[in-house]
Amino acid sequence: MMNPLRLSGAGLGFRRELLGALKTRVPAAIDFFELAPENWIDMGGAHGRDLRSFTERYPFVCHGLSLSLGGPSPLDELLLRKTRQFMDAHGIQLYTEHLSYCSDDGHLYDLLPIPFTEEAVHYVAERIRRAQDILGRRIAIENASYYTPSPIADMDEATFIRAILDAADCALHLDVNNVYVNSVNHRYDPVEFIRALPTERIVYLHVAGHYNEADDLIVDTHGADVIDPVWDLLDQTYRLHGVAPTLLERDFNIPPLDDLVLEIEHIARLQSRHRTHAQPTARAS
Repeated sequence: MMNPLRLSGAGLGFRRELLGALKTRVPAAIDFFELAPENWIDMGGAHGRDLRSFTERYPFVCHGLSLSLGGPSPLDELLLRKTRQFMDAHGIQLYTEHLSYCSDDGHLYDLLPIPFTEEAVHYVAERIRRAQDILGRRIAIENASYYTPSPIADMDEATFIRAILDAADCALHLDVNNVYVNSVNHRYDPVEFIRALPTERIVYLHVAGHYNEADDLIVDTHGADVIDPVWDLLDQTYRLHGVAPTLLERDFNIPPLDDLVLEIEHIARLQSRHRTHAQPTARAS
């Protein structure tokens, strides 16, 4: 196993569309990268060599796409075992997954919300604990965006997230854009939502752009620039919980690397502004 590199600062998704530019020069603003392990496990040849050349020099995060923690199908333990081997081989410490489900006797190609119920808390927490046992690591769960209220709910979303974090003894991957999207779609105060989350569980952040379908409907696309209200919410998140490693998500409509760097530098400026404040102590997975 390689010696893990320390995860901190501002990062960018490791996408093949950007590989040419990154192989020429990694801008100083980029402190780490994130990848979906499903897209890189068993990758050999030139792409595999390219990945190795970066994981030897930069910290990486694995952000899963298909574990379906809330789904009815059995947990994909083969994928988890292969992911552990991949992470060990590349010295990657942090694995995160969506607090959602994406499979039911087949892949649904979307991330669907889990009902906010006590039954779901126990079901999902058990699956997270099993995933952590197989991976040999504490994982971080990401708050998901959703578009219709759950027809069954024993609690609100923030309470549901806290309950799972406690029951599974896992970490929180806080997606600030998802909070903003949900706050508009479901009409709640995003700052109060973030305030309600446990500082000691937050290890990783995402920020991204989205698409305004209507005045009261936002779609989480990761295909546009981050807007000012989301930047303000990230600033508030740092104020409330301290600075954690933060990734700029951009999954399509990907602009030139230099344009993305402007947004990464914005993250870094916000982090620098808050680093003199008291820091939370729990930052390890």
